[in-house]
Amino acid sequence: MTTAWGEFELSRFPEDPRDRLRAWDASDAYLLRHLAQERIPLSGTVVVLGDRWGALVTALAEHGPVQITDSFLSQEATRANLARAGVEPGGVRLLTTQDPPPDRVDVLLVRVPKSLALLEDQLQRLAPAVHEGTVVVGTGMVKEIHTSTLELFERILGPTRTSLAEQKARLILCTPDPALERAANPWPYSYALPEGIGTVSGRTVVNHAGVFCADRLDIGTRFFLQHLPAGRGPRRVVDLGCGNGVVGTAVALADPTAEVLFVDESFQAVASAEATFKANGVPGHAEFRVGDGLAGVAAGSVDVVLNNPPFHSHQATTDATAWRMFSGARRALRPGGELWVIGNRHLGYHVKLRRLFGNSQLVASDPKFVVLKAVKR
Repeated sequence: MTTAWGEFELSRFPEDPRDRLRAWDASDAYLLRHLAQERIPLSGTVVVLGDRWGALVTALAEHGPVQITDSFLSQEATRANLARAGVEPGGVRLLTTQDPPPDRVDVLLVRVPKSLALLEDQLQRLAPAVHEGTVVVGTGMVKEIHTSTLELFERILGPTRTSLAEQKARLILCTPDPALERAANPWPYSYALPEGIGTVSGRTVVNHAGVFCADRLDIGTRFFLQHLPAGRGPRRVVDLGCGNGVVGTAVALADPTAEVLFVDESFQAVASAEATFKANGVPGHAEFRVGDGLAGVAAGSVDVVLNNPPFHSHQATTDATAWRMFSGARRALRPGGELWVIGNRHLGYHVKLRRLFGNSQLVASDPKFVVLKAVKR
């Protein structure tokens, strides 16, 4: 990526030489070009929100920016890209969406996320630190910026307009109004689960902003909850890609002797899972971990893995995440251990499971979803 601050070699995380997706896009380049052409002073506290793979903070590292991200993978990519660029450790401050934001923000650069709820939550959290002189610039591809996106900036920070599009990217230009009256931040959001879904029927679920289907139970999870593996006795169960933790909480309620590990690469998701677990007073032991799937779990240490893998990475449709999750599950499972997967019928997960495990069993299906089981031999 060539910028006014130099040329940078960037990669996603985990690095895969077969992955042809870049670690930056036209919206990142447009924002950096705008900062240079308009000679915007990057003094004081520069905050970069939603930097997907660290392209923005790597380019602006000499200004000591603060990155705020919900993604463990993005944070690891940022570390690698900063190291590749020769940036000293600590030259860029890396925060998560769950960390307290800086007390003062002088420049706020926003890579618009896919989730409007996450954007709302983070702008609400940052608004008290924004002042009249704060420079606020957002960026995203044209298809990612909607009227609702602009209304959010205007409602929380102040008057907002957009730039002309360049290479299918657009900028959001906002003038902060410290006197603006804002409604309270609605996140995290809680609701009672419906009946007829097993042990979690009528239970409370807690969702931080940005978690998939944060305002309702999605139909895939509803179907999965009706077909979870039965069994009691000491066992280690992983809710892989846990989201708000409903699946793992259901297992813990059904079997208090089970040790449940909740894992997700989203800091918001793991916080939601922990809040859901605690809100229901679940007995037994649970662990909550942000990470790259099962990469940090010892081989042969798990009895059951429950998984509803995503098939998008930001705007790109890909099966790479599912493949990594399945591979990680096979490594982490004990002999005889089981991977249970729910997915859309058309995704063909049974083919991947047979390649990895040598077997795949259909547990349940409906017109939209299948629940599959693979056993480690």
